[in-house]
Amino acid sequence: MELAAFITVGAIALILALLLPVVVRPLLARAGVLDVPNARSSHQIPTIRGMGITTAVALPAAVLVAIFLPQSGPGNQGALILVVIVALMLAAATIGWIEDIRGLSVKVRASLQLLVGGAATAAVAIIDPGQQQLWLIPAGAIAVAAYINVANFMDGINGISGMHGLLVGGLYAYAGYATGHSWLVYVGIAIAMAFAGFLPWNLGRNNVFLGDVGSYLLGASIAVTAMCAFLSGVPVEYIFSPVLIYLTDTFVTFLRRLLAGERWYVAHREHVYQRLTIVGLSHGAATAVVSLATLLVSLLGIAAARGGEMVQLIATAAGFLIVLTYLRSPTLFQRYLGRRAKRSS
Repeated sequence: MELAAFITVGAIALILALLLPVVVRPLLARAGVLDVPNARSSHQIPTIRGMGITTAVALPAAVLVAIFLPQSGPGNQGALILVVIVALMLAAATIGWIEDIRGLSVKVRASLQLLVGGAATAAVAIIDPGQQQLWLIPAGAIAVAAYINVANFMDGINGISGMHGLLVGGLYAYAGYATGHSWLVYVGIAIAMAFAGFLPWNLGRNNVFLGDVGSYLLGASIAVTAMCAFLSGVPVEYIFSPVLIYLTDTFVTFLRRLLAGERWYVAHREHVYQRLTIVGLSHGAATAVVSLATLLVSLLGIAAARGGEMVQLIATAAGFLIVLTYLRSPTLFQRYLGRRAKRSS
């Protein structure tokens, strides 16, 4: 019964994400919603942005349907958790849409993100009587706001956000299956399929961008799902490993710029994934590097969650090695491409 329900949710998210741009793309073009290249951009010509508005319809719609489908797992709060997640998705996407259309000051944007994160955390704490601890609300607010910005910072090349949503959503769906939380399977499948449906539009000949509406939706969806899973007792390895590469790339880049005395809030192209394109990789190749690192670390996280102490130790060491290799990947690819160019000349 639940298998059919899971397929239904995934199908709704995928079909809507694939078809809605047919209608929305001409409207955005006529409205002049364009992403003009700047110092942070990895593209050279103005490109339609804001196509994430279609994902912001497809994803909440699919999760909304899941509220009325069979629920199973520990406790009986699955449907209520889904309600909170839908509300958070819509709120975050609305903030991103306003940013795309008219812009928001840094203070207003940050305040709204914190407000949304705090409200979502408070709602989850109310739903689960065992989680009514005051420290959860500011912690959740910061976590949600932080990952919204992480997803926004990492949305700089074609394919990267769509693949991140596909991978993290799929991995969270597996986590829900492995731990018996059907609500987590529903949300994971919806995230995966909604962003998979965006990929053909982003990678096609006349590509378009998610815009802030899409990247805010991506970050908020993942963050609030992770928070709800953590509060529901899902092992942290399932939750943390799929987002580790994104978090590491953002944190290390931020720290490097801070130590160099640079203004961290100014647009730049110093993330690992951006430097991969600078040394010569295509957007697709750079996205593949990020996605492969994410997948490998996530598989090690699953092994750690399911294995004994020795497995956990080995998986942790291997994961640390993959993260270090990812951080060094621009230099490694630069050397490799340089040697290949010399052999060709």
